[in-house]
Amino acid sequence: MRLLLLSDTHLPKRAKQLPAPLLAELPRADVVFHAGDWVDTATLDLLEQLSRRLVGVHGNNDGPDLRARLPEVAYAELGGLRFAVVHETGPAQGREARCAARFPDADVLVFGHSHIPWDTTAPTGLRLLNPGSPTDRRRQPHCTYMTATVEDGRLDDVLLHRLPPR
Repeated sequence: MRLLLLSDTHLPKRAKQLPAPLLAELPRADVVFHAGDWVDTATLDLLEQLSRRLVGVHGNNDGPDLRARLPEVAYAELGGLRFAVVHETGPAQGREARCAARFPDADVLVFGHSHIPWDTTAPTGLRLLNPGSPTDRRRQPHCTYMTATVEDGRLDDVLLHRLPPR
């Protein structure tokens, strides 16, 4: 099962549209995760139309229209792994312990907010993944997103993809 992970698209404020390489990944993905800060409903509509399955949450920059359609936290069981999705996880220091306590039944946590790619594992085994942002690199060298695969109850092939400058 192929996964596509993204967050913090901030359309149309940070970009007018999603980058072409990211859009090209959508048909290849069995499940698309979006960890919030969509900003516009058109992006949610687009991903709902183009994704086989979409698991998304709202972020701190998402208004009432998005909050009415998306939860603050989402859960999905895929290929024997339990996923949780949330926008904010707080400061980087202590993140693994804090998230492991908040999501004790999850195997993988997908999150956003910082626009900083993140891939760590808590002592409990919880894998924490932040795909960065495909449209707003902030202080990062590149805009990014992630792909991964799930097979036989394992998360494999976690790749951070760097997008070319606009």
